[in-house]
Amino acid sequence: MPGSASPRTPGSASPRTSGSPIPRRRQILDAAAELFARSGFRGVSIDDIGAAVGISGPALYRHFPRKEAILGELLVGISEELLEEGRRRARDAGGEEMGVGEATETVGEETDVGGVAALVDWHVEFALDHPDLITVQARDLDALGPEDREHVRRLQLAYVEVWVDALRAEHRGVDVRTARAAAHAAFGLINSTPHSARLARAEMAALLRRMALQALRAVDVEPH
Repeated sequence: MPGSASPRTPGSASPRTSGSPIPRRRQILDAAAELFARSGFRGVSIDDIGAAVGISGPALYRHFPRKEAILGELLVGISEELLEEGRRRARDAGGEEMGVGEATETVGEETDVGGVAALVDWHVEFALDHPDLITVQARDLDALGPEDREHVRRLQLAYVEVWVDALRAEHRGVDVRTARAAAHAAFGLINSTPHSARLARAEMAALLRRMALQALRAVDVEPH
């Protein structure tokens, strides 16, 4: 799922007082995310996006030079947001300073502390807040221009490594390759929200948290 409120972080628009206007650029990004999630990047025209925010398609060019720039801002933005906030939460939870095996856990009481639990909480929050962006990232990453696509991939790799470090700090004997595979598996579970979020938000968040933490505990090396 946070992060900066810059235009490159679409999921992190700062709270607004009731009745305050939404900036046009923000409206365009929000409308584009919904349309891209529904119809795919290539199935949406500039005119479609303009109509969704009440302006003509060509008027969008005052805010973005082309449709690909909208997609780039969305996908680079969410990748920056995930990484920045993931690093912050892992650091605040002590994940960078915690020694191997020092995480605390009380079974059945949801009192997990440490970088892994903090990262799970963050990713669950983000996925529930932004199912459209989860869908767009999974389906339309290849539609990005080369520079934005490479930037997103670098950010994604860095985010995975935040999880790898937290997992290896909290689970004895886990190698880098296993931790990396476990992180990707957890992303797959949590990023199912466009299809799986069928409960009230608080219930769904709790369910995803329990499932992800239980799955990640399986990285522990079992004695032979």
